[in-house]
Amino acid sequence: MEKQEIRTFGRRHGKKLSTRQQTLIDTVLPTLKPKTGDILEIGFGAGEHVRALARANPDKIIIGAEPFMNGVASLLSAITDEKTNRILDEYSGIRIWANDVRDFLRETDSQFEQIWILHPDPWPKARHEKRRLLSAEFLNTLSKYLTANGEIIIGTDHWEYFDWILEQIKSTDLTATIPDMEIIQTRYQHKNKAGTDTPKYLILRH
Repeated sequence: MEKQEIRTFGRRHGKKLSTRQQTLIDTVLPTLKPKTGDILEIGFGAGEHVRALARANPDKIIIGAEPFMNGVASLLSAITDEKTNRILDEYSGIRIWANDVRDFLRETDSQFEQIWILHPDPWPKARHEKRRLLSAEFLNTLSKYLTANGEIIIGTDHWEYFDWILEQIKSTDLTATIPDMEIIQTRYQHKNKAGTDTPKYLILRH
């Protein structure tokens, strides 16, 4: 019997979408379905970092994977002209996978220069630990989609999850370094300045 995957995210729909957002999902999103790409971000939230990646890498295809439809709608709103719904030139390299990233990985033959995972759900309760995305099994899967010099960049402000990830890495073929790097201020990080832990980052390589 085929092993059933445990879902690593919660509900896919939140507050009701605006008329324009629903129109973008119905008409623009299907045109952005990815096949292959150069840089992948998993769980992009509202898409601030995906947009920054696109601006910094205008010659690359940037794939954002996000199962939460409100986040997808926010990104679509930000990368399209408000009057025409046309993709803005600076974001022409963005592609969107609006579902579980594992389904995309089964379909693509991409070799990524970078895979970004910023602030994945830490699932802090012990009974939910199996839902954590960054297991050794998943990291080993991601490593197969890296170029020879490719990197997986991970950021979390949940320090217990950070330590758990380090333990998971020991069961992979990846090596980890803790970088001294400035990361764009995503909305989640901005909200988090209210009093929880400072984000920590890892770079994983073959």
